[in-house]
Amino acid sequence: MSRQYFGTDGIRGTVGQSPITPDFVLRLAHAVGRVLKAHEAHPTVLIGKDTRISGYMLESALESGFNSAGVDVVLLGPVPTPAVAYLTRAQRASLGVVISASHNPFADNGIKFFNAQGSKLPDAWEIEVELALAEDPVWVSSAKLGKTRRLDDAAGRYIEFCKSTFSNDLSLKGMRIVVDAAHGAAYQIAPKVFHELGAEVIAIGCSPDGLNINKDVGATHPQALIQTVLAQGADLGIALDGDADRLLMVDGQGRLFTGDELLYVLVTDRLSRDEVVPGVVGTLMTNMAVEVALKHKGVEFVRAQVGDRYVLEVMNQKGWLLGGEGSGHLLALDKHSTGDGLVSALQVLQACVASDQTLAQLLQGVTLFPQTLINVRLQPGQDWKTNTQLKATTALVEAELGEEGRVLIRASGTEPLVRVMVEARDASQALSCAQRLADTLKGLARLSRSAARA
Repeated sequence: MSRQYFGTDGIRGTVGQSPITPDFVLRLAHAVGRVLKAHEAHPTVLIGKDTRISGYMLESALESGFNSAGVDVVLLGPVPTPAVAYLTRAQRASLGVVISASHNPFADNGIKFFNAQGSKLPDAWEIEVELALAEDPVWVSSAKLGKTRRLDDAAGRYIEFCKSTFSNDLSLKGMRIVVDAAHGAAYQIAPKVFHELGAEVIAIGCSPDGLNINKDVGATHPQALIQTVLAQGADLGIALDGDADRLLMVDGQGRLFTGDELLYVLVTDRLSRDEVVPGVVGTLMTNMAVEVALKHKGVEFVRAQVGDRYVLEVMNQKGWLLGGEGSGHLLALDKHSTGDGLVSALQVLQACVASDQTLAQLLQGVTLFPQTLINVRLQPGQDWKTNTQLKATTALVEAELGEEGRVLIRASGTEPLVRVMVEARDASQALSCAQRLADTLKGLARLSRSAARA
């Protein structure tokens, strides 16, 4: 059965448009509650949210839906997505629920879920929920309605958890750090975490008004962080996104470090402490320079589909602990069950402090390969994968690149586009190769349009 509502990371969309409407969200919570009740007599769910104005409305709808199915609710208020995962596990709750659209603008919102272990739920569970959604609701009697309470110290508990992932023998004293919370869920939490570990903290993106989440700040707009780091003479800058599960960092010279580079730092830090790192999981988009550098360290590297959910799936299959995406979703399963921007930042800072090196020094042997990305618009449903001319051009390009580059051609998941990406040590070669492939696809598109007119 294909899923109607669930995407790669829960259910997401524009508020006021299906499915992100209060009536649907109430039905969703009721259906999830019924699924929980089928497996557990007295389930409890935790609900956290980011700072979007629509969070109040959706929180109320979720609360009513769960209560109507006989499920107790604990409200956490605005906390990062990974805080919900942690608290679900720590509180022995049945389920964690997050109201957030992550890095999207404020007009969007979404619902995602964590199981009792603080991990994302499998497709089979989502399909079970969608089957329950198709059924008529079954309201429990008044005596069996669920109750709701608030966990007043949710933020404080999560702050202590984050700090516990940083070595007790180290401190951030003497460091000046700019922290950008994207006016999102970590706006109160993130500055406190680094301050309580000894850093001097300069906070930006920590004044949410319900409408400004991710607006010109945070991991999706790192220029604000770069400018502040340079203006303040800071040692480092940390940028989170709206729900604080992704991370980018900036050094004192204003150099931006991607998730790919930060993942490499996590690996080499563990290797420096004689820990065994059998392998690392990236994605189809992970920069090839990181793959090459890891192989030189004797660390196997495997690519998953784009999306931290798929990275986690492969990590679990392999039994590996480290993985991530260039966008800044980093997974360290020996520290947390899900991607966590704050915990990842602390792991990187720990590597810098323990080695007494800057990020640039830790990444001295890694120079990212230039990437060229070209989008080609095709007719909806047009078959490009079996085109013989494209296959031939791809084979020629791959032969030219050899082991010094790679080609990735994939369809967009949201638009009738094919994305052509070429990576090479030489930027001009990456550009020319990508252009050849894109021109071949454009020729295919022109033939399709001509055939349609005929």
